[in-house]
Amino acid sequence: MIDLHTHSTASDGTDSPARLVEVAARAGIATLAITDHDTTSGWAEASDAAGRFGVGLVRGAEISAIARTTGWGTGVHLLAYLHDPAHPDLLVETERTRADRESRARRMVDLLAEDFPITWDDLLAQTKPGTTLGRPHLADALVAAGVVRDRDEAFATILRPGTKYYVGHYAPDAVAAVRAVRAAGGVPVFAHPGADARGRIVPDSTIEELAAAGLAGLEVDHRDHTPDTRRRLREVAESLDLLVTGSSDFHGAGKQNRIGENTTDPGVLEAIAAQGALEVLR
Repeated sequence: MIDLHTHSTASDGTDSPARLVEVAARAGIATLAITDHDTTSGWAEASDAAGRFGVGLVRGAEISAIARTTGWGTGVHLLAYLHDPAHPDLLVETERTRADRESRARRMVDLLAEDFPITWDDLLAQTKPGTTLGRPHLADALVAAGVVRDRDEAFATILRPGTKYYVGHYAPDAVAAVRAVRAAGGVPVFAHPGADARGRIVPDSTIEELAAAGLAGLEVDHRDHTPDTRRRLREVAESLDLLVTGSSDFHGAGKQNRIGENTTDPGVLEAIAAQGALEVLR
């Protein structure tokens, strides 16, 4: 089994990078991608664990971006695989995003503190040093304070867009992000492009624009996609000669997603490996 979208405590997962690899090994995953939000800080630990547990490792990241082609800013997440983590085109953008995520988290804590027993220290208690901060950590702080039962309840109520507590954060233009991933030698795949339950999704014309900029594939098999959405995205991928991947988007205990619940064909993994600047660790 090949699972190309998972998260560790380097961003909003609940398992350390080493524990993530161990969980994958116990689940029978042959090749795993670690794709934390806007960071590669978990790579070294995951790489060491992959050698110990005999799991192939694709080093990657999930890049936050915004598509503005429709006049509205629509969030786009790009899975960047096998890129040079020190390449300036991409590093500048991810560092800016991470910095803005922290200032955004501080603003949201201040807003939440007006109505709930939440402090900045409460948020930090839900993270590890170097973690990419995000709403999941705010949700965990609300759970720890007894305000909500779990992350899902926090996201459905207090932390959803449109509430007085929600604050946006910087993200690069999606076309520019695709080009930056390619400039860094990476392979960009559009994560959960049809997950309309999360909010607005981009039209097919935006996928066409991203493909023209260098997009390599679409993550089609994902738990947030209905069967009809998967069929439509496969048709889009075929028409644009894009790779089709499947992944779990595993976050440990942070989400209900089960590791390996959606997987990628071995031939697609080899096509990704052939395009990347880094090798797949096997």
